[in-house]
Amino acid sequence: MDQRASSQPPFAEFLGLKITHVSPEKVTAELHARDELNNRFGILHGGAIMALADNLGGTATTANLREGQSTTTIESKTNFFAGIPIGDVAKAECVPLHRGRTTMVWQTRITRGDGKLAAIVTQTQLVLSAK
Repeated sequence: MDQRASSQPPFAEFLGLKITHVSPEKVTAELHARDELNNRFGILHGGAIMALADNLGGTATTANLREGQSTTTIESKTNFFAGIPIGDVAKAECVPLHRGRTTMVWQTRITRGDGKLAAIVTQTQLVLSAK
C-alpha cells in the first residue's frame, strides 16, 4: 500500500477528519459535527459531508496506486437522506465499485451517530501516471 494513503492532506486536518481504517478495499473515518461546520440550521453543512467523502475517495485510490502515480477527482455525486445534527458524529465508509487501471469509482456511505443513513457519495478518481 502507498504510504501516502496513511498520511492526510492539511484540508482533512482543517475539517477535523479522523481516519479510522485504511486498506486498498476500504477506508473509514469520522467527522465531529461541530459548530464551525454548521449550515446555519443546526446540522452539518452538505459541503463538509461532500469534502469528507472526497477525501476518503482520494485516500482509497491512493491506497491502490503504484509507485509514481497520483490521483484527482473527476466526478462526484451526492444524495442526501438525513441531516447530521451539530454535536453528532458523521461516520463514513468508502468501498470500491470499480478499481481499474485509469479510473477508480468509490461509494461512500455516511451515517449519523444513531446509524441512520445521512448521505451516499459516488465518485470517480482519475489515476495519473508519473510524468
